[in-house]
Amino acid sequence: MTSPLLSVRNLTVAFDTEHGVYPVAEDISFDIPSGNCVAIVGESGSGKSATAMSLLRLLPQPGGRILSGSAIFHDEDLLAMPLKKLRDIRGNRISCIFQEPMQALNPVQRIGDQIAEVLILHKGIGEEEAWHEAVRLLEAVQIPAANQRAQDYPHSLSGGMRQRVLIAMALACRPELIIADEPTTALDVTVQQQILALLREMRRELGAACLLITHDMGVVSENCDYVWVMYAGRFVEGAPVRELFEHPCHAYTRALMRSMITPDLPHKSELSTIPGTVAPPGDYVDGCRFCQRLGREGDVLLERPSVVEITRGHYVEACPFCTGD
Repeated sequence: MTSPLLSVRNLTVAFDTEHGVYPVAEDISFDIPSGNCVAIVGESGSGKSATAMSLLRLLPQPGGRILSGSAIFHDEDLLAMPLKKLRDIRGNRISCIFQEPMQALNPVQRIGDQIAEVLILHKGIGEEEAWHEAVRLLEAVQIPAANQRAQDYPHSLSGGMRQRVLIAMALACRPELIIADEPTTALDVTVQQQILALLREMRRELGAACLLITHDMGVVSENCDYVWVMYAGRFVEGAPVRELFEHPCHAYTRALMRSMITPDLPHKSELSTIPGTVAPPGDYVDGCRFCQRLGREGDVLLERPSVVEITRGHYVEACPFCTGD
């Protein structure tokens, strides 16, 4: 078998707090094959972004820590390599699209200069050539009057336009892997679909793989090859997308799917919600954390259920309460 482009094994990420060190992602393992789109899906606070940002060691500082694990990219461990070498990979062979473009873009630097800077830094080209390439990239992501927009500052662009700028920056060096951290969260539905379609098109053109972080199962169904469902710092289920939607096994996965808004939903229907709330990391139990949310008691909260492969490529945390019929 061909080795995956990225192979993550036993990754544990934690944050220092005044009350101690609390893991927010525990024993995470997954692969991303070349050209594939793999999703991590779950509610806010489940540990999705912490998992993704740890791969390039971009955790918030001070406080963010990688306690264990590896992330093998072309036979090299991203989590262990010298920071100088990792900086050559960030924005070059692996790029990120962040969910908040106003935080990711420099408010006092022109759009064109910010894209050109990536090319100058990683490709070593001259300023004039980099500027022309930045304009071309803005055209590629369907920004009208690209030459004029390149002169603008981030505050003068709409949210959708700013997200397109981030995509242009992410694709500037033709990366092998794109990490997209909820890239459409702050956008309305129409612009969201435009951004996702653009990202699909750009990925096809480059042949790039993608790690997509999202809370939206609808986005997963239309854009991904494989999906991991994350709850309270752990993967509770993972499967090829079609398999997961046809045969969801874990109770949390099924609850997420019931909360989706579908075209056949009757007018003024009551939307399905998941009872309870996600416990804060300091209150996590060792056992099944979805049972903790639902108020169950006893041995099920004491020891983590084993993760089993129920069909080829379909894994589930086998809590008897959460996987039973």
